[in-house]
Amino acid sequence: MSEVVVSESRCKSCGFCVKNCPKGAISLAHSFNSAGYKYAVVDSEKCILCGICYTVCPDGVFEIRE
Repeated sequence: MSEVVVSESRCKSCGFCVKNCPKGAISLAHSFNSAGYKYAVVDSEKCILCGICYTVCPDGVFEIRE
């Protein structure tokens, strides 16, 4: 089954993924990564694997694995 994998350490809290997710499946964590940014978290129950997060992310945070 496919899934979205988040590289927490690469995320810089820009929020592009949160704003562009058509299902509202992405939010920013309440905790911080090693660089001091809140990182993206994907709700797998809501995610439809459309790839928009992968496309809009300037930091290569998302990977869609088959």
